[in-house]
Amino acid sequence: MPKLAVFPKAFMQQLCKDGTMSVSEWITLAAELEVDGLEWYSGFLEMADESNWAKFRRQVHSHDKEIPMMCCSPDFTHPDAGFREKEIEKQKYWIDMTDELGGSYCRVLSGQRRPELSMGEGLDFAAESIKACLPYAAERGITLILENHYKDDFWEYPEFAQKMEVFCELVDRIHHPNFGVNYDPSNTYLAGEDPLELLRRVSDRVVTMHASDRYLTEGTLEDLRKEESGVEGYARRLSHGEIGQGLNDYDAIFRELKKAGFNGWISIEDGVEGMDQLERSVAFLRDKISHYWSNSVSDD
Repeated sequence: MPKLAVFPKAFMQQLCKDGTMSVSEWITLAAELEVDGLEWYSGFLEMADESNWAKFRRQVHSHDKEIPMMCCSPDFTHPDAGFREKEIEKQKYWIDMTDELGGSYCRVLSGQRRPELSMGEGLDFAAESIKACLPYAAERGITLILENHYKDDFWEYPEFAQKMEVFCELVDRIHHPNFGVNYDPSNTYLAGEDPLELLRRVSDRVVTMHASDRYLTEGTLEDLRKEESGVEGYARRLSHGEIGQGLNDYDAIFRELKKAGFNGWISIEDGVEGMDQLERSVAFLRDKISHYWSNSVSDD
């Protein structure tokens, strides 16, 4: 049966920018939730001190929880080879971080969708860079997970492989036992595409999942397109919502994952309106997991 983790989506500014929340405070908050683990983020300010890595692992384990997944954002689509090489070294550092924390999965991305980048160049740069990291990950028992991403909190441009065709082409270029897909249904919606269509195309490659639900606080997707490039982070009109209350069909998603034999980690990206909201999302997903992964439910 899949396990649940939680990601501090509501506290990224505090944990990664202004330092007004400590990682230990987040661990204490998350420990109260009915989850099995905490997804980590490489950009937590306190992770710059490597002596904290083992300490945080012990703290999480003291609450009978794990750190299964590392969320990081390599930028492999820069046209400069020297820049990409530095990003590969960053990814290896994050793989070491994942290993030290006791995790098994470390995210990779394609990179930013820079205006001057051609489709062929972007695919070549991203595939070559990810492949360069795979032997290092395999030596440490870490699986690299490529997410159908929208935009890192601190990027200027959206994800190069945001669109389904580009993402699937990149996945098809990489075949390795330590490589898989981290599926996020909401990001497909933001690409103007069908989350279930993408899932059906890659379900046999999915090893982890981000559970999210999104909505626009105002305007349309066309309005979002106009303001998503050239500024750092997410557009203001875009918001994470409570799981099960947005546009994603979690019944259809879980039926497809169950049919494909998925049994991995599902990490929740929610809680922007408080811990009560996050608790409701946890309860919603626990109920769905129990229903679809019980022996009584058919794969049909």
